Amino acid sequence: MGLLAKRNRFIYSFLVITVMILGLSTRRFSIYLPDWINLYLGDALWALMIFFLLGLLFRAGDTRWVAVGALLFSFSIEISQLYHSQWIDSLRMTRIGGLVLGYGFLWSDLVSYTVGIGSGVLIERLILKPNFKRR
Repeated sequence: MGLLAKRNRFIYSFLVITVMILGLSTRRFSIYLPDWINLYLGDALWALMIFFLLGLLFRAGDTRWVAVGALLFSFSIEISQLYHSQWIDSLRMTRIGGLVLGYGFLWSDLVSYTVGIGSGVLIERLILKPNFKRR
C-alpha cells in the first residue's frame, strides 16, 4: 500500500514557473557562476521542473511514481539525443527545441537529472508535505 498525495495546484504551478525562470537564469547569468555549477545546474533544474510539472498533472499520484515518471521522461529525452536526422536536428536548432530536446547525449546529464528529481522528492516530502492518505 502506498501513500496518496493531494498536491495544491497553485503551489505546483508556482514551483514550475519559478524553477523554469531559475533554469533560464542560469544560462543568462552563467558568467557569475563557477564552471562546475554551470555544467550541471541547468540540467538539474530542468529535471526538477519536470518533477513539479508531473506533480501538477498527477496531483493525486504517489511521490515515488511521479519521480519515476520524471526520470523516465528526462532519461528518454537525453537518450533521444543519440538520434540525429535532419528533421529533429532542425527542431533542436530552434530556441524551444533546444531547451526541451537538448543537443547531445552526456552521461553527466543523467546524473544531473537524478539529482534534480531527488531534490524535488526531498522538497515535496520535507517542505511541501502534501496531505498524505493511505490507499
